[in-house]
Amino acid sequence: MQPFDPETDEPPIRAAALAPGLYIVATPIGNLGDLSPRAAATLAGVGLIAAEDSRVTAKLLHHIGARVPMLAYHDHSDDRVRQTLIARALAGPVALVSDAGTPLISDPGFKLVREARAAGVNIVTIPGPCAAIAALTLAGLPTDRFLFAGFLPAKAGARATAIAELATVRATLVLYESGPRLAASLTALAAGLGDRAAAISREISKRFEESVTGSLSELAARYAEAPPRGEIVITIAPPAPPAAADAETIDTALIAALATGSVKTAVATVTAALGLPRAMVYARALQLRDGDGGE
Repeated sequence: MQPFDPETDEPPIRAAALAPGLYIVATPIGNLGDLSPRAAATLAGVGLIAAEDSRVTAKLLHHIGARVPMLAYHDHSDDRVRQTLIARALAGPVALVSDAGTPLISDPGFKLVREARAAGVNIVTIPGPCAAIAALTLAGLPTDRFLFAGFLPAKAGARATAIAELATVRATLVLYESGPRLAASLTALAAGLGDRAAAISREISKRFEESVTGSLSELAARYAEAPPRGEIVITIAPPAPPAAADAETIDTALIAALATGSVKTAVATVTAALGLPRAMVYARALQLRDGDGGE
């Protein structure tokens, strides 16, 4: 789709006939060709667009040949802005967009959606591009379970705390990061999670799209002297399965747990700590409780 020229072109998008409501519209994260026809028709058909940055959204509207009033809605918007948008959505169609990708993903839009639903506004989502999901498809890491953790804190102490909370999550981790902070974040992730396999995806859907794989420490070294440009997604492999505990380790853990609690509590504690089948731990706990060493 070529950019719209208001002097010579007819509008390329036919506006949709929309009922009142709040329309959550995903927009391209790079390539404007990724805007779906439904999203384009929706943006052209609403009476107002709540935009993170009106300058960014204006370029998208120009691309599709639409002229729609906009109201800024971002991290610093207060309750008065939300109430204005809710009142407009009760009376007619209003779109919510972010600068790129799917609104509400690492974005303040959830407050508007929550309050709009409580006020009786019809909520409609127009799905489309999302950098977190796109990066998962590029990384070559497990996708059956994943956790999106947004941006890590900028300060070292808070960042270490956040990483420690993620260390036990048995799923692929997905984070956003900026180029100048990337190497420091990768170094902190390697220290807090272990040197797991990871991928750095950036400029997704753009001309210089790339996805670089390696261990966290290898990637930290790669970007230490040359911080990359563009929007960046870090994808990190899940932790390795725990090594199988031997009989002595199981008995030691059970004896300690039985000394301070019931069989039920001891079994739950040891099962969680060692990642073992409950039935096996329970049978051994009964043997130890009854003085049967199982020899």
